[in-house]
Amino acid sequence: MAAFEVIGGQRLRGEITPQGAKNEALQIICAVLLTAEPVTVTNIPDIRDVNKLIEMLGEMGVKTEKLAPDTWRFQADEVNLDYLESERFVKQGRALRGSVMILGPLLARFGRAKLPKPGGDKIGRRPLDTHFKGLEQLGAAFTYNSHDDFYHIRATGGRLAGTYILLDEASVTGTANVVMAAVLAEGTTELYNAACEPYLQQLCKMLVRMGAKIDGIGSNRLYIHGVTELGGTNHRMLPDMIEIGSFIGLAAMTGSDITIKDCQVKELGIIPDTFRRLGIRINQRGDDLHVPRQDHYQIQSYIDGSILTIADQIWPGFTPDLLSIALVVATQAQGTVLIHQKMFESRLFFVDKLIDMGAQIILCDPHRATVIGLDKRVPLRGITMASPDIRAGVALLIAALSADGRSVIENSEQIDRGYQHIDERLRALGAQIRRL
Repeated sequence: MAAFEVIGGQRLRGEITPQGAKNEALQIICAVLLTAEPVTVTNIPDIRDVNKLIEMLGEMGVKTEKLAPDTWRFQADEVNLDYLESERFVKQGRALRGSVMILGPLLARFGRAKLPKPGGDKIGRRPLDTHFKGLEQLGAAFTYNSHDDFYHIRATGGRLAGTYILLDEASVTGTANVVMAAVLAEGTTELYNAACEPYLQQLCKMLVRMGAKIDGIGSNRLYIHGVTELGGTNHRMLPDMIEIGSFIGLAAMTGSDITIKDCQVKELGIIPDTFRRLGIRINQRGDDLHVPRQDHYQIQSYIDGSILTIADQIWPGFTPDLLSIALVVATQAQGTVLIHQKMFESRLFFVDKLIDMGAQIILCDPHRATVIGLDKRVPLRGITMASPDIRAGVALLIAALSADGRSVIENSEQIDRGYQHIDERLRALGAQIRRL
């Protein structure tokens, strides 16, 4: 098992450029299955989850060519659906949560798809009901075989048919799967309670360039007018908003002076302002964000003096992927904050490691934690710990970089799933980190 060794307490300085967005990449790469023509995608992050997905598509028969470190060309003109019956597909599909994104494109273009129950982060229940209910309403028949843990879906009438769909939750991946299926359906699909994250908007804009007809992009009500085929296109992905938020938190926790380059700030929603409510100074310079050195930062309270609550919300609210970062940043702030993780009941369980490091945190229940900031009077202390998932792993890495002494973060493969060459990039800022 791989691990990171960190010697904490170092002030960092310099510039860092965020990678391409992981959550966008998983959708965009699967969308290439919708056309037989070439699709070129740039700003693809070099991370485990994305590389595994590209590898899986390659074994499915998609031609994949790496044109540059962050650029790939795909052509799905000879897709081999027999691959879905192979043991290799079972292994790859189970290891990757993003594999669920192949369902909509395969169903729309080839009329059938199957998928082993996918893996990913261990952060609580992550049901796929929204995906399958939406696809069923387009005319697909869905079955689940509990014996082999396989999902099967098939277009019963040949081509899918547009209809009115009210999603039971504004799931980003669920919305993406239904959108990718609906673009090749017959007639118009009205999709209400759709997710409207920038990544979903990026997917819709790419599909439109490929020949799809989609109205309402950026809202929670989409009108998708089906077409018979799509063509190729070029697409550039957004910078990863989760990395940007992580670097803001890193700068504050370590008292560092860091400039985050090329952030496309208008796509970040309330992320910068949420960190400002924790007392972090953030200066915008064009599309760059500069976090100056701060020896102290104070959590704001509400107008009536009550304790601030930071909770995850559907977009344009605060993304749940950054709650772990907000929590760890609060441990060294001045003041108290309630962190409310609504979506996943296991995502706050990593706080026991922070408590072992000396943080003052009360885990109220699986969804809520009260953080009493130490105002950097008592630094965290280095310990040996394990990364339970991508986001908690980076939160623990930030804690280790701010702590006194040596920390070891085991199971660092989890961090590598979502953060590109993170040790090399942090060393360029002056961090003492190495792989064991």
